[in-house]
Amino acid sequence: MEKKDFVIILGAGESGVGAAILAKVKGFRVFVSDMGMVKDEYKALLISHAIDFEEGGHTFDKLKDAEIIIKSPGIPDNAPIIRQLQEYNATREPRTQNREPIRIISEIEFAARYTQAKMICITGSNGKTTTTSLIYDMLSRAGLDVGLAGNIGNSLALQVALHDRQYYVIELSSFQLDNMYDFRADIAILMNITPDHLDRYDNCFQNYVNAKFRITQNQTPQDAFIYWSEDPVINREIARIQPKATLYPFGQNEHNVAYIDGSHLVVAAPQAVEPLRIPIEQLSLQGQHNRLNSMAASLAAQILNIRNEVIRESLTTFAGVPHRLQYVATVNNIRFINDSKATNVNSCWYALESMTTPTVLILGGKDKGNDYSEIDELVRQKCHTLVFMGLHNEKLHEHFDSFAREPRTEHREPIRIIDTNNLHDAVRLAYEAAHPGDTVLLSPCCASFDLFKNYEERGDLFMNEVRHL
Repeated sequence: MEKKDFVIILGAGESGVGAAILAKVKGFRVFVSDMGMVKDEYKALLISHAIDFEEGGHTFDKLKDAEIIIKSPGIPDNAPIIRQLQEYNATREPRTQNREPIRIISEIEFAARYTQAKMICITGSNGKTTTTSLIYDMLSRAGLDVGLAGNIGNSLALQVALHDRQYYVIELSSFQLDNMYDFRADIAILMNITPDHLDRYDNCFQNYVNAKFRITQNQTPQDAFIYWSEDPVINREIARIQPKATLYPFGQNEHNVAYIDGSHLVVAAPQAVEPLRIPIEQLSLQGQHNRLNSMAASLAAQILNIRNEVIRESLTTFAGVPHRLQYVATVNNIRFINDSKATNVNSCWYALESMTTPTVLILGGKDKGNDYSEIDELVRQKCHTLVFMGLHNEKLHEHFDSFAREPRTEHREPIRIIDTNNLHDAVRLAYEAAHPGDTVLLSPCCASFDLFKNYEERGDLFMNEVRHL
């Protein structure tokens, strides 16, 4: 690709600073602009690489002449600075054969231009972080030169700039996929698609589906597409767009290349010397959702010719992902589970499905166009108390208050509803509502941005509150 003169980076977080350093290393003029204040650790990186930046707002005159625009995935396409840049670029001199129109691209798209590494890419509404982490664990155990990137790990661009790898395992959000055009995944994994981030997609589910399926764009028959065969949305889209990659479905029955055979998980990619069979009870990550995660990860590993012994070792010893069904403590025989990563309703469904004791559920946060009816039956079966903790709990009350008015039955009392607007009160009141032998589950169904910087901060503060009970 022909180098351009000037690259601007919008957003000075992990991905933006990584992209800036890669652009600098590759000889571009670089400028970084952030609406907020840049964290000290990222300022230090920018300064050490002699990269100019601004914080606390965007100065249009400093940005308007960019040849490449790399946007943080957290910045929506309708942000004022994006619209202003698009309008300005549309009025600039006509493009010529040697000068292509400016595209606003992602850090992942930019980084991929400068590496020959194999790309193992994972997306989905739920399960992608656990699956990504499992695959990285398997490849690391196998001794491969592998980096972890995307939504977890270090910036892909930073790794390409400073220490390029032979393999990258990349968790991709729909926001990252939105601004990827020429990128090609050697192995693409789609875990599932359920309504999420609809506020970002004009409240149109199909727009969100289209974003997720961008993970298959540019794939060839030599590439692999691993997907959950029992997801009706995925099946419909496969029939519609007919991906060119070789298909590797996983699911509950033996028509898949990874499936459940009685009490065993079986993984049988054609590349494998022999199928992997492992008793479900030996998996370190339990629950229906983790069986699916384990199938997808194991298929990716077999496609890369990793030995079954290595895959088995990972599946039986992997410790799990922070903030995803993470055990915190037991206080007076009441267990506390941190599932702060459950930022949508379907993720909360999986958490509730795994509960084996009466449950007090803490939920709430920034609603993303949620349909809470998906968890109605599990709430009735598993929960005796719901604790709301958001700044705006109106939609939760609208949906769940009727549960408190349902008639008492021989086996079930009406569900109790407790309203709070902060995590401290939510934890304290949940603890008071629980009985010995119960579980208090933080599985919010919502984004964290009403009260917290991110779901990690929410989970960390939850664990801190529990430890101070």
